[in-house]
Amino acid sequence: MKKIAVFTSGGDAPGMNAAIRAIVRSGVYNGLEVFGIFRGFEGMIDGDIIQLEADSVSNIIQRGGTILKTTRSARFRTQEGMKAACEQLKTHEIDGVIALGGDGTFRAALDFKNHCDIPFIGVPCTIDNDLAGTDYTIGYDTAINTVVEAVDKIRDTADSHNRLFFIEVMGNDSGQIALLSSIGVGAEAVLVPESDNDMQHLIQVLDKGWNRTKTSCIIIVAEGDEEGGAYKVAEKVKDKFDHFDTRVTILGHIQRGGNPTCMDRVIATRLGVAALEALMNGKRDEMVGIINNQMAYTNFGSAVKSHPPIDKNMLRLTEILSA
Repeated sequence: MKKIAVFTSGGDAPGMNAAIRAIVRSGVYNGLEVFGIFRGFEGMIDGDIIQLEADSVSNIIQRGGTILKTTRSARFRTQEGMKAACEQLKTHEIDGVIALGGDGTFRAALDFKNHCDIPFIGVPCTIDNDLAGTDYTIGYDTAINTVVEAVDKIRDTADSHNRLFFIEVMGNDSGQIALLSSIGVGAEAVLVPESDNDMQHLIQVLDKGWNRTKTSCIIIVAEGDEEGGAYKVAEKVKDKFDHFDTRVTILGHIQRGGNPTCMDRVIATRLGVAALEALMNGKRDEMVGIINNQMAYTNFGSAVKSHPPIDKNMLRLTEILSA
């Protein structure tokens, strides 16, 4: 293996740049030529590929987003798009590719192997922490810390005005962000897609807090919750429990941005180097992850097959501590 390429795809995640840096510098260290593919699969089709040197990735470890840019490519889902992408990789004499992204990226890479014989290795980059084969994905730690910082500020207002806040966080199919951040901010309840929600129980929790003369309440809602998100949950609660002044806050894309935490920078660096070494050692069509602080390798099919289960003990903690 002499030439490898790296690209980012799907939603951006804090720590992507740290992973790019690790891949480029470990590649140079091992005597490889490293190329960056801009704009994900879209740039692969267009041949938007340039060589990266060690100094190309200077001063990026602390930056959010991705210097290689990212898109979701409709063209890549076609036979013609995949053929064009493969031709571009071969034109640039690329021997292996490292893909930074989430389940959509790895599903696309899995389809691509039927059209192109160039090996791919995946690095899990998604704030949702929803891939099997790793305890933590790059970007997750930064996202939950962003939520905690924002909700701490909202709590000040909630306390001052005797308000009930429903705060919606990202997680269309996964409640991982909602669950950990709810414990971190001392929320009275959390609603996640993986768990059946009892609205009557939620009313009882709020009523108990009211009777204890609580001056504020915080409910964390994952955007993919079965009740339909924070606004719909707030409407249902307000109809049956109008003691508090009820407000809704959607945190949205601030959860994707910002400088990565130390944990995300270290995880990204470890995974970036491991991905480069995996290619050199002949692995292909696998995602590198960290399980119990050890490197682990999971084929793309298994990594995207199902989301990691929600930790029921953590859900139980939320209920216990809301008393």
